[in-house]
Amino acid sequence: MDIFSSYNLIIEASIILILSFLFNGVAKRTNIPSVLLLILLGVVLQFVLKYMTSEKVDFFPALEVLGIIGLIMIVLEAALELELKKEKLVPILKSMAIALTGLVGSAWVAALILFQFVPEMTMQSAWLYATPLSILSSAIIIPSVSGLTEHKKEFHIYESTFSDIMGIMMFYFLVGGLNPAEDSGAVGFAVNIILTIVLSLVASYAIILIFQQIKSQAKLFLLIAVLLLLYAIGKQLHLSSLLIILIFGLVIANMKLFFVGKLAHFLEYEKAHRIYHELHIVTLETAFVVRTFFFVIFGLTIAIASLFSLSVALVSLLIIVSIYAIRFVILRTFIGSDILPQLFIAPRGLITVLLFFAIPTEAKVATFEPGILLFVIIGTSLIMTWGMIKDKRKMKTLLDQIDEDYVAMDGEISGPETGDSQEILGEKPEI
Repeated sequence: MDIFSSYNLIIEASIILILSFLFNGVAKRTNIPSVLLLILLGVVLQFVLKYMTSEKVDFFPALEVLGIIGLIMIVLEAALELELKKEKLVPILKSMAIALTGLVGSAWVAALILFQFVPEMTMQSAWLYATPLSILSSAIIIPSVSGLTEHKKEFHIYESTFSDIMGIMMFYFLVGGLNPAEDSGAVGFAVNIILTIVLSLVASYAIILIFQQIKSQAKLFLLIAVLLLLYAIGKQLHLSSLLIILIFGLVIANMKLFFVGKLAHFLEYEKAHRIYHELHIVTLETAFVVRTFFFVIFGLTIAIASLFSLSVALVSLLIIVSIYAIRFVILRTFIGSDILPQLFIAPRGLITVLLFFAIPTEAKVATFEPGILLFVIIGTSLIMTWGMIKDKRKMKTLLDQIDEDYVAMDGEISGPETGDSQEILGEKPEI
């Protein structure tokens, strides 16, 4: 049987999407990230593929394209949910500070560990390998924190989104340092960011004003195509392309804030808001599909044997311990004592894998085991699962206790009154 025939591929893709939908249901009930189940499905399919055919398939091109589109969709999805209000300025800045401090601190310690324990590893390469391992996965975090309180959920959306964007910018800044002729230094990097922000704002205003005038119903995927085009062109021009996506999402989600003064006369709010609402739905659905196939294909490419290496386990555990030790210090410094379950919500995922495959050939180290990547992704996801389940049980216990206290209080109030009335009713009047 040809498992790569057109109809078989349609059947296989459909079954994977159906299973992914079921995994989301399992994730909501058990707090086990659906990403882990998708990776496990990919590993199972890897063995099925070996049994069904001896033909070797190169999944890397598909993985790279899916990763880029998935990254764009996830950042856009997160940006569309961010409300910019004066009262949210402090939480946003605090989340940004935590994300940046955690990213740099984790990357520094992870780089030292890799430099020490991986043979032939230079410090420059160690930083490049450590950066993807230090970025939070918004692809895992955003769908997983829906059950938390509003301010904690908001914190995780901000933090993971900033971690994604700053992590990617930091990675490509380090890549630029590999070629001294192209390295523009910190000043050039800052100019690049400012230029990207200005171009992003101009493009965002132009897109909204043009698309609100388009009467055709089939314009949302046209809009997504325009954003993908801007991202790809930005990459070719060595701009921080992910900022283009983030800023567009923020502008369309907060139109009344950006279209003020004379600009407000050009905005047809009802039409533009309809675009925003429909784009939110399409982005959500597209991110789900892309994320599904990305992690399944990643599972198909995993070298399982590397997970059973003692050196891989040692390096991975040291990196995982450093991640949570640094996170504990940062959260206690910025937030205080109320750091649960935020402490445990630090999974690595899509961007970690995507940037790992983007490490330039001249910086690659043959002795680095990709199993470290998988070990850290699985380890941090399992720790998050444990933390979320523990928090869920704690909340349930607290609610049960409140309910018991309420019943007891109600009994104390109503009991004596009932008793007194019985005594009064029981007393016989003297004649």
